[in-house]
Amino acid sequence: MKKYILVFFFLTFKVFSLDLTEIDRIQNWELLQNRPVKVEWAIHQEYPISKAERVLNHNINIIASKIEDIENYPSIFKRVTSTERLDENIIQVVLNLPFPFSGRDYVINYFKETLDDGSWIFMFSSIKHPKARLRKNTVRLPNAAGMWILKPLSENHTKVIYAWNGELLGNFPDVGLTRAWITQGTEVLTWLDESIELKENK
Repeated sequence: MKKYILVFFFLTFKVFSLDLTEIDRIQNWELLQNRPVKVEWAIHQEYPISKAERVLNHNINIIASKIEDIENYPSIFKRVTSTERLDENIIQVVLNLPFPFSGRDYVINYFKETLDDGSWIFMFSSIKHPKARLRKNTVRLPNAAGMWILKPLSENHTKVIYAWNGELLGNFPDVGLTRAWITQGTEVLTWLDESIELKENK
């Protein structure tokens, strides 16, 4: 069954320029950081793909509910300034980069699925939409794509993998990309963990 679901993902996303459905087959990962979040990168389909990985001490269903709640990302991930639903499964996300860099935004179509082995997948890729307005001093990422993979290790332990297209375009210097990927991967998984802990402790 898992094979057929991955075929569905491939057929769904093949119209986009970047396909992450075969991310498990990428061999040439370069380790950038091992702790507190493991961060790696590799070239895939001519794009720089970054991957962050960490085991979180939370139930997989709780983590999944946070990830798919895109409209509330500004309260979870501190660099997300706003999100707007443009259509079913289509969201515009606006990001704030540190000064002096321009902000970034992307418009994505997303899908989610639970596999037979209990893993949960959330995939997204760029799409054009007539309602997506580009704000002043913001650079659009036309090749944005990413994938969340959650793998249950026990009732309250889940391996969380987040992979994304690491290109930043605009005025961001290429020499700063690896540092940016380390920062982004660490922040995203740390903020996700903190958001869940905050909710559980209320």
